[in-house]
Amino acid sequence: VQLQASGGGLVQAGGSLRLSCAASRRAFNSAVMGWFRQAPGKEREFVSAISWGGGSTTYADSVKGRFTISRDNAKNTVYLQMNSLRPEDTAVYYCVATFSSIPPVVAGQYDYWGQGTQVTVSS
Repeated sequence: VQLQASGGGLVQAGGSLRLSCAASRRAFNSAVMGWFRQAPGKEREFVSAISWGGGSTTYADSVKGRFTISRDNAKNTVYLQMNSLRPEDTAVYYCVATFSSIPPVVAGQYDYWGQGTQVTVSS
């Protein structure tokens, strides 16, 4: 397994969770990393991405101001801090990576996918 996501769970609306994604190889320190999510019956959608050095981040409009992506290359790990969670944030969250120079927002541009972690937000 190259990308291992964790940190999902059940939380009430307005609560917070922090997802982690541990990469198995130091090579991922040079990769753009990010998160997608997929809710039941819906297409997979982009959530956030971060450049290899952490200087560039991108967010979906639906999570701007509530989610924060960060990375710790010393630990080969990327994080997604999710605050003010809403029931519509309920989904399986996938960690992704690509060796692109710019964080893409299209799923097909990511070459590596983790196994997903379930986030459930109750109303």
